[in-house]
Amino acid sequence: MKDAPFPVQTGTTSAFALVLVAAAMFGTVPYFALSLTQSGMAPSAVAFYRYLIAALIFLPAFWRARHAWRVLLWGVGTGMCMSLGWLGYVSALKVIPVSTAGVIYMSYPIFTLIIGWLFWAERPTRRAVVAAGLVLAAAGLATGVARIGIDQLVWVAAAFAAPLGFGFGITVLVHKLTGVPAMARISAVSLGSVFGLAPLIMALEVEQMIPQNTQSWAWVAGIALVTATVPQLIYTYFAPMIGSARTATAGSIELPTMFVIGWLAFGETIGPAQWAACGLILLSVLLVQARVTRPFFGRAATEKTKV
Repeated sequence: MKDAPFPVQTGTTSAFALVLVAAAMFGTVPYFALSLTQSGMAPSAVAFYRYLIAALIFLPAFWRARHAWRVLLWGVGTGMCMSLGWLGYVSALKVIPVSTAGVIYMSYPIFTLIIGWLFWAERPTRRAVVAAGLVLAAAGLATGVARIGIDQLVWVAAAFAAPLGFGFGITVLVHKLTGVPAMARISAVSLGSVFGLAPLIMALEVEQMIPQNTQSWAWVAGIALVTATVPQLIYTYFAPMIGSARTATAGSIELPTMFVIGWLAFGETIGPAQWAACGLILLSVLLVQARVTRPFFGRAATEKTKV
């Protein structure tokens, strides 16, 4: 069974507001991830818990689409790749500032353009190239003013693994996963992420894998529900109502959300350069061409917007 095409709709104020809330929920990832790693949980366990609940909740949709097993295998394989990328991002959060990691995290449109061009022969538009340049400038600005030491450069590289995985996921979603319902896509990728992280989980000590107190269990619930499952559902149902352009605009609130979390929760100083980098990211969102606004983590495919 294939998804029925999404109608192009202007959307409503309430739908846009809900998508805005969902985007802000996605932006709280650093709070839960960094809190868990600081409490002693391994980054691989943090990533595992984030994907696990979504994989279980959407499992019935995966089972109903089992006849399209070749398509689902693409989703599972993509999830395995994306989980390792997100693992690098969580590991980097322990070392580099949340604001810097946030700007790097939002650089996935660059990788989407490059991968789409190299592997799927998608020629990017002029505006898309300009937007990618703005993202690159923002990443350079954020990392350049964050007092990143030579010994931390490897963690900067690790942080880029997440947007690389997201970019790959977007192209697979567009080219390979349109033959199954949206919930089945989410389940396939979430299951792949769980499978990809399972060997790393098995190698951990118990205290690195299992939350040791009530607060840690609350953070686990938060990273699974607040940053994944609930916003996934909101995007799946409401993003098609407002279209890809407005969804992308709403999604840009993720970065300032990360900035505020770094400031309030972890005492980071957000200076003019970081806000300038944030502004460049927001400007790039308004320019970039998109078929989807984020792979699999709830942002359903909407109509193609030509820019």
